[in-house]
Amino acid sequence: MESAERFRAAVEKRDLSALEDLFTEDVRFYSPVKFTPFEGRPMVLGLFGVLLRVFEDFHYVGRFEGAAETSADGAQAPAEVLLFRAAVGGREIHGIDLLHFDESGRIKEFTVMVRPQSAVQALGQAVLAGLTADGLA
Repeated sequence: MESAERFRAAVEKRDLSALEDLFTEDVRFYSPVKFTPFEGRPMVLGLFGVLLRVFEDFHYVGRFEGAAETSADGAQAPAEVLLFRAAVGGREIHGIDLLHFDESGRIKEFTVMVRPQSAVQALGQAVLAGLTADGLA
């Protein structure tokens, strides 16, 4: 999927401006540290600004393509899973980004899952501090 490749390149280059056109206006971002999603392009872009600062040595290591039900309405949508490795506060993280696409190929739903639990806790603390510093929390 072209959008997934553009997304991957923007994240790896830490190019926040390149991400804006890849998200729908009403994108939903499901985080491993918060039950309810972050909603809307401005909030999700703000979150990515924090994530791009928080993750150390972030790199994708694989991908899978297919379709999956969205969390918002249970509808099947084209989807791609990107596997990544990174560190936060010196803790190694293994994770996946699950991207759901709308009919025009833009990302409408984004879910992140990471392990181990100690890394999830470190990530949650770092993201909350970043969101607070940026006036988003």
